[in-house]
Amino acid sequence: MAELRVVRDAVFVQEQGVPVEIERDALDPLCVHVLARDGEGEPIGTGRLTPDHRIGRMAVLPSWRGRGVGEALLRALLAQARQLRWPIVSLHAQVPAIVFYARQGFLPYGDRFVEAGLDHQSMRLALDTVNAVERRDAGIAATVGVIANARRRLCIYSRELDPGLFDQPEVLAELRRFAVAGGEVRILLQDPAAPQRAIAPLLGLAQRLTSAFGLRAIEEPVDRDYPGAYVANDDGGWYYRPLGHRFDGETRLDDPARGRQLRAHFDPVWERARPCSEYRSLGL
Repeated sequence: MAELRVVRDAVFVQEQGVPVEIERDALDPLCVHVLARDGEGEPIGTGRLTPDHRIGRMAVLPSWRGRGVGEALLRALLAQARQLRWPIVSLHAQVPAIVFYARQGFLPYGDRFVEAGLDHQSMRLALDTVNAVERRDAGIAATVGVIANARRRLCIYSRELDPGLFDQPEVLAELRRFAVAGGEVRILLQDPAAPQRAIAPLLGLAQRLTSAFGLRAIEEPVDRDYPGAYVANDDGGWYYRPLGHRFDGETRLDDPARGRQLRAHFDPVWERARPCSEYRSLGL
């Protein structure tokens, strides 16, 4: 406990100004804790699972941030939750950390609220099953998760680059990171003129990273009749919407079978589709 508090006091009490009487609660003896240490055994990060199946007290010392410690802590906590056979894990994310948790499959729900003087968002993850996407911010989080876990290729099947989804800063940032790292993004569009008229920001990103992005227009009637939309990666992650003009659907980051099924639908349509020649004026 003393080592846990070295990290938590530094992050929550000293850095964020959380009162010590709030940070140190009666739940600690009832929780499962994880502790990250550096190469010399000094504590650098921590987190816990509470009896009500919630992740909390995630903290990493400032000098260790951005080096994968938080991701390792979260993976360790989820592994513990699976050993305990918990079906769902939830958490209260500080608003700046929403994308961090989205990369691991967590989806937001409920309204934002203030806790210990800081803005928070409730998030949850159903373990080893599909997660329902019921609103736009959950769709954004699901898209971020699928992109973040892609290895080399990402497939996007969209009506018109889905305003409200693929034009969001966190999604664009994740696509940029993936493309710069050498990933390939293939995008199929049913209506390629609509994003051009709207000056969709994803087109600007594709213009700057032409070797990473491919865009094709769907023309075959049998393909144009497909009602859904999806994004799927090459590591078992996907977000599927039965109706392409809506955000509600399902997602999962560890389902290779469904991922292969979506890619098996995507690949032949891609071969039949035409390059988006109308984007040549944009340099694509």
